[in-house]
Amino acid sequence: MNAIHSLVASPAPTALTTRFWEACRKHRLVVQRCNSCDHLRFYPTAGCPACACDDFTWDEMSGKGRLYSWTVVHRSVDPYWQTKTPFVSAIIELDEQPGLLVPGLLTDVATEQLRAGQPLTVWFEEAGEFTLPRWRPAPSANSLEGDCEDSGRSSIASIP
Repeated sequence: MNAIHSLVASPAPTALTTRFWEACRKHRLVVQRCNSCDHLRFYPTAGCPACACDDFTWDEMSGKGRLYSWTVVHRSVDPYWQTKTPFVSAIIELDEQPGLLVPGLLTDVATEQLRAGQPLTVWFEEAGEFTLPRWRPAPSANSLEGDCEDSGRSSIASIP
């Protein structure tokens, strides 16, 4: 059994989220698309937040986005996460639609290199019965093109 699976609570798929978890198992990132107004949404919901329609499909995303917000976690009360500190909990804005925000863990980057607007790409971590989406800097993310001053967004400094 994978260590993450034995120590961390596993996702509990519901009728609304099962398709998301099935897609993750295939290393695909999907979100709901409203069949009435085409609005993309995440977290999965029964009705569209833009028009209240309950008719939707699941669309595969490119797996590309930009760092919208983040926090560096230095301390945790959870025994599993204590062994992983510091880690970066992030909000990613997917490229497919402005304002389409997904949460995730950011890996493979030094915390001092984080910049709002930084290009990211999804990768998938096998964790027991589940496959979890994670995020890392996109291969071409070497510039400071998306720096806070340029993007109009701010970040909150982490406090150890």
